[in-house]
Amino acid sequence: MWKTLTNGILKENPVLRLVLGTCPTLAVTTMASNAIGMGAAATFVLIGSNLVISLLRKVIPDKIRIPAYITVIAGFVTVVQMIIKAYAPDLDAQLGIFLPLITVNCIILARAEMFASKNTVLASVLDAVGMGIGFTAALLAMGCIRELVGNGTLFGMAVTQGHIEPMLIMILPPGGFFVFGILIALANKITGKPVANTGCAACAAREFCGQAGKDEACASEKEETK
Repeated sequence: MWKTLTNGILKENPVLRLVLGTCPTLAVTTMASNAIGMGAAATFVLIGSNLVISLLRKVIPDKIRIPAYITVIAGFVTVVQMIIKAYAPDLDAQLGIFLPLITVNCIILARAEMFASKNTVLASVLDAVGMGIGFTAALLAMGCIRELVGNGTLFGMAVTQGHIEPMLIMILPPGGFFVFGILIALANKITGKPVANTGCAACAAREFCGQAGKDEACASEKEETK
């Protein structure tokens, strides 16, 4: 259970390792407060949808599972959108269209299809919590860096203004891609990027292919000629 909870935080971080939910990640991380708002909203939807889909996994017909998942997710998105509109209208204005688009967020659909539909309720909830924390942490890291370097503020409070000239490009799309790439590289460095296994040894159909073994033979010939 502990592995299920912690996987999404770094090892299988949905943004930095699985590269899912890229659009909202780049769009809303111009400010740290926006990042926390989007992360919290997505985490709420993740937990709710994983819980319901896991409960109904043996009831939902396989042929209509994707429409059923989207319906469940849309219900929770509607709830969280109404709450934010009522209690945080400024945040609702900042997140804009990306709040209702949580309905088709790749992270939430992926966890519903790959995990919640195949596992118990407790495991599904823990997976949602872990993925939500990982998603929020990635957004917060990007939001803090972009806001601090690009605007000289952090959570709207002046930090470097008057001391260091802000780099406005960091709150523009190029700056978002730059920070995104740096954080992905850092996550790969920390977790250890797996080495791809190529050649016939990695092919599931190697026993039926006329080319099977030829790449190894070719490699051996090249080694002998050196």
